[in-house]
Amino acid sequence: MQQSPSKASPAGKKQRILRPVLCLVILVLLFSLFAVPMGLTNMINTMMNTAYRLLIDTALYIMALAVMTGALAGIFAEYGVIGLLNRLLSPVMKPLYGMPGAATVGVLTTYLSDNPAILTLAHDNRFRRYFKKYQIPALTNLGTSFGMGLMVTAFMLGIRPSAGSPFLAVVCGNLGAIIGSVVSTRLMLRYTASVMGKTEDALEGGAETALDETEDKHPGGTRFITVLMEGGKTGVELGLGIIPGVLIICTFIMMLTCGPADGGYTGGAYEGIALLPWVAQKIQFLLTPLFGFSDPAAIAVPVTALGSAGAAMGAIPGLAALGKVSANDLAVFTAMCMCWSGYLSTHVSMMDVLGSPEHTGKAILFHTVGGLCAGVAAHWLYMLLQLIF
Repeated sequence: MQQSPSKASPAGKKQRILRPVLCLVILVLLFSLFAVPMGLTNMINTMMNTAYRLLIDTALYIMALAVMTGALAGIFAEYGVIGLLNRLLSPVMKPLYGMPGAATVGVLTTYLSDNPAILTLAHDNRFRRYFKKYQIPALTNLGTSFGMGLMVTAFMLGIRPSAGSPFLAVVCGNLGAIIGSVVSTRLMLRYTASVMGKTEDALEGGAETALDETEDKHPGGTRFITVLMEGGKTGVELGLGIIPGVLIICTFIMMLTCGPADGGYTGGAYEGIALLPWVAQKIQFLLTPLFGFSDPAAIAVPVTALGSAGAAMGAIPGLAALGKVSANDLAVFTAMCMCWSGYLSTHVSMMDVLGSPEHTGKAILFHTVGGLCAGVAAHWLYMLLQLIF
């Protein structure tokens, strides 16, 4: 005789009803946040157009970046450059960051390009061999701290502040970003060590399982080209993997950061409700003493850098033309644009690609603290060096 299925408990029925209802309520509230000021049609059009522009302008750019840095990482690994840097720079990197000297390669690649450049390295066993497992998630914080560093530095040098030396400001900004990177990376390492322990190697079996970096694994005259192609192929795979995170997360971040177009909402890309700058204005009494901004409007730059360093830099020339940017402001802009470099739009996808999505919240929290420390350090370094020079 077939047994009749047991009836679900009242608690189970209640949960099955509440879960979808709660989901719908949250979605309605979230979309209402944008739809009420923008209009439903404009909100949807802006969302789609922003995602498309991010795909064309950002995601494909990141993929191209990953291909090129993947090829470079392959060459560095194949010919022993990573091993050499690990031996030479470990005495510096370990006391500062708690990382092996090989992490310097990640710093260089992100400084010359953008945050995700470090991902290609992290997937190369000849790079991972130098790391412990708990150190791998912290590569997101370390790499992001220097993302677009060269671009930010060159851009800031072209700004003419209302007072002070732009060169000294940019130097202080870079030093502030380094301080912020140490804070962010160290906090992340302290957390991951408590969760994962410090003994397990990132590469299963330890460094001994990886082939000698100087060994010719591609004999013949094709070794150089083969390594380039293999590294580039890894970059393509990583570029594809990061697209969903960039499009989904960055679309909402940009809509929270940007405001309407000059003539009002049109449904175009990069429009929004400017909620993050509004929040920053409310806590201006706290932020201005910390960073020493000469004008309250300057707070919009680091706030915008949460979602996009490029968008943040785009706001600076207009402020400078109005005489609202001092050299001290440039120092803080440099530090925070470099250290944060749009981390809210990349951290989620980067942590997912590194296989540690469960630690994303902590990575974002610690990097927020690191970016704030970078801005404060740049401000006080500039004030100190201004007295000397």
